[in-house]
Amino acid sequence: MKRRGVLLGGAAAAGLPSAAGAQKPALPVIGFLSLLPEASLREQLAAFQAGLEEAGFVDGRTVIIEYRWADGDSTTLPLLAAELVRLQPALLVAAGGNISAGAAKAATATIPVVFTAVRDPVQDGLVASLNRPGGNLTGVAILAEELDAKRLELLHELAPSTGLIGALVNPRNPSVAVQQSNLQAAGRAIGRTLQVLRAGTVEELEAAFSTLATQNATGLVVASDPWLTSQRQRIVELAARHRLPGIYQWRQFADAGGLASYGPSFAEAYRQSGVLAGRVLRGENPATLPVLQPTKFELVINLKTAKTLGLLITALFMARADEVIE
Repeated sequence: MKRRGVLLGGAAAAGLPSAAGAQKPALPVIGFLSLLPEASLREQLAAFQAGLEEAGFVDGRTVIIEYRWADGDSTTLPLLAAELVRLQPALLVAAGGNISAGAAKAATATIPVVFTAVRDPVQDGLVASLNRPGGNLTGVAILAEELDAKRLELLHELAPSTGLIGALVNPRNPSVAVQQSNLQAAGRAIGRTLQVLRAGTVEELEAAFSTLATQNATGLVVASDPWLTSQRQRIVELAARHRLPGIYQWRQFADAGGLASYGPSFAEAYRQSGVLAGRVLRGENPATLPVLQPTKFELVINLKTAKTLGLLITALFMARADEVIE
């Protein structure tokens, strides 16, 4: 559980008049609540700040951002959210999916909240509808499971087989039941058997891959989840150890050595959240600010990993990729 904010020093911090005799108005404060550690969100944080700047707000100059990092421990989120609410910020930003957004919603019914990348905010009970959220929350929805079928189709093309595909979900994710159901349906649609394995700790991850090895799995798909994303390096290394072709939602997995990824641009979702945050700071009501949806999708292939696995990627498939990592 870490805290970081921008501190004002000297006369401004003490609330004293300036040399000219006029007191500077206080800058608006954004409370930034994150389930994930700061180190795993650097690219996304830069994108959020870029969106904020598009709306006319610069951290440390025209706005102050107070950060609270749960470092992957969801049990600390209510405490961190309460801390931020006590600061009486102009706005809360909830990063790390529906878990962070739910903690922010539980902490306040009056302070505006902008979430960054939530699976399905209507189904998760965060907003009344995408077009008219109706409360104090709005943000960016990634509608992650809608692409599960497409990811499995792509994996089937990359590594054609009739063998079992392993699917990793986090049992601590509030949406796990929906994720499992959607993944199973997507597997049936391509005629492949899916073995859903639950992993919410490092030990459970190791056990899940051992299970897949004993079942001679021929592929891997990882559900959208903040904690699983934070463990991408470990997951990719385990997939390599067991020679499992894997497809993932976020391109960070492919960057880390995963075979392929297909999904919305994570950085773009955070940029959109920054723009929304700026609009709220300018006085727009989150109740009537529509929830934004992804506008950019990326298919990324790690050619080096494909060669290591002995997979031949066709020129036609390569042509469909937005990026090829060699």
